[in-house]
Amino acid sequence: MRKIAFILLALCLSAGIAIAQKKGANPIFNKTVHDFGKVKESVGSVKTIFTFVNKGNAPFIINRVQTTCGCTTPTYSKEPILPGKQGSIEVSYSTTGRPGAIKRQISIYSNVADTVYTLNIRGEVVN
Repeated sequence: MRKIAFILLALCLSAGIAIAQKKGANPIFNKTVHDFGKVKESVGSVKTIFTFVNKGNAPFIINRVQTTCGCTTPTYSKEPILPGKQGSIEVSYSTTGRPGAIKRQISIYSNVADTVYTLNIRGEVVN
């Protein structure tokens, strides 16, 4: 009888931990990849906006956004994004002097523990 009670207690505790881990911020992005297609080098730069909604029950705070190249510049929401509200990350890519494939990664570090959100841009710069 004690074994059964112990097993039931362990199951209840593990279920409670799983439910507790679901709490917090939960950004859902409208897209995680943007394809610019073919763009002329002469345009100077191209940009896109990644939007998201915080579907969690706590504010989503972006601590920093890091790109894989200095040719890619992110601009993002500095204030906490409250539950149910929308935020955005705008990404610009400089085409000047960069003919060829565009394949860049944008990493988002936030208040969500052990999670790095990743966005990608791609395309091709042509003369």
